Amino acid sequence: MKKLKRIPLSALAAALAGLVSAGVLLGVAQLAGVWFRPAASPLVALGAAFIDFTPAWLKNFAVETFGTADKTVLFIAMGVVTAVLACLVGLLARRRWTWGAAAVVLLGAVVGAAVITRAGASVLDLIPTAAGTLAGLVSLRLLERRVPEARETGAAAADPAAGVTSGPAVAGNRSPSGPAASGPPTRRSFFAAAGLLAVTAAVMGAGGTALAGLRNSVEDFRKALRLPSPLRKAEPLPAGVHPPVDGVVPFVTPNADFYRIDTALAVPRVDPQSWQLRVHGMVEEEFTMSFQELLDSELLESYVTLTCVSNPVGGDLAGNAKWLGYPLAKVLERARPLPGADMVLSTSVDGFSASTPLEVLRDGRDALLAVGMNGEPLPLDHGFPVRMVVPGLYGFVSATKWVVDLEVTRFQDKTAYWTDRGWSERAPIKTASRIEAPRPFARVPAGKVAVGGTAWAQQRGIERVEVQVDDGPWQEAELAAEATVDTWRQWSFSWQAEPGQHYLRVRSYDAEDGLQTDERADPIPNGASGWHSISVTVEP
Repeated sequence: MKKLKRIPLSALAAALAGLVSAGVLLGVAQLAGVWFRPAASPLVALGAAFIDFTPAWLKNFAVETFGTADKTVLFIAMGVVTAVLACLVGLLARRRWTWGAAAVVLLGAVVGAAVITRAGASVLDLIPTAAGTLAGLVSLRLLERRVPEARETGAAAADPAAGVTSGPAVAGNRSPSGPAASGPPTRRSFFAAAGLLAVTAAVMGAGGTALAGLRNSVEDFRKALRLPSPLRKAEPLPAGVHPPVDGVVPFVTPNADFYRIDTALAVPRVDPQSWQLRVHGMVEEEFTMSFQELLDSELLESYVTLTCVSNPVGGDLAGNAKWLGYPLAKVLERARPLPGADMVLSTSVDGFSASTPLEVLRDGRDALLAVGMNGEPLPLDHGFPVRMVVPGLYGFVSATKWVVDLEVTRFQDKTAYWTDRGWSERAPIKTASRIEAPRPFARVPAGKVAVGGTAWAQQRGIERVEVQVDDGPWQEAELAAEATVDTWRQWSFSWQAEPGQHYLRVRSYDAEDGLQTDERADPIPNGASGWHSISVTVEP
């Protein structure tokens, strides 16, 4: 059996040089980026560009697999890929410095392209990337010159009489001049320099993050903001909106638990004092609204359940909250859309866009320009200072966060962010139901078991929920009280459980279309469908 070939120390050191230099590049860029927009950060820009070009199937896989942790997973994956590329750059630079330098410049150009193509980007946003690229090049050069030569023995050793050594120096990367002229590089000098640069990179990165937090005046403004009282308050929730079953989610989702699915890797920090909403397109009157003008308007409160189109059958990408905002119907009433217009293209400060049918915003439902969520200003990651909330439509065609632009137009003339990637241009929410208690694969004692969950059919309302045990008959569950047709409705069922493994299924009926379809469909292109089922083990 052959022995595994040992990797030369010089190769490992060269790879480490590339890795440390990448850290310097990112640390400098992070520190420099404090005085620029969050999207000017190299990793954020690259991540955002990756999301933009992600195929629909891959995006759906990420959301289904990782849920609201999809962005964390993306950053981890980017970190791994960056580390591998950095090591390769170090090896290239060891082989020939010009190759390594060219690779660093090329990567810097790719990052710069990602930065400059972000919505609202300017040439100044390239400064952090340029500074980081330059620092990375300097670091790589310093370390590359200190990479220790591999020790060679036997026939492979250099001929001392020849006065030269074999290995990388012969390849043209080294010359008698420079650091090697006064003696060969040593492990100690290399690792001392690498350690010092690594620590410097970490300090700059952490310092940049800390300074960004200190400069976060947007969060300070939000904390100090006192929302005005609404002209119309939400109707008090009726008694019994939550079933008496442990494990069923709260009827009103706390802000901290509300799902977040969007395309923003770095949460936009929009200054409310400079925020403006532009309303234009096929309208008789184009205008802009300031945040203060919005707060001074006749606001209303409404409980609305939002659902992400990526929510799988039985998934948790849905949430119910009390929203405070200004009716979008009033905005359109002021703009006076022209005949032929059938869509409102809403655009976020980060370039995301959604196509909302015009008639939906004018049919009397509580479609809002929301400024508040559950009694407080919108959280930053849920759209502060202003977002859209439209009952009855999946979020990707209606719930634009950090909204800054409304263009009245036509579906045949304009397309939105996800429409360009294969999703539907109109996406009414499908009737859905799920079992929340007991949890899938739970082990429960024999006897009476409380089963419960949630169903929704925004704008139609839930009229009935049924539960099936194994292949038995469908049995009607007890419905909790209904708040409005725009909110989900919860339910409970008492099951006399016998020992063994059992399967529970749930289905619901809405007030317009009747029975929820059992046809299984993936989220692409307009939402998942099918009956949710779980497996439960009943112990004697």
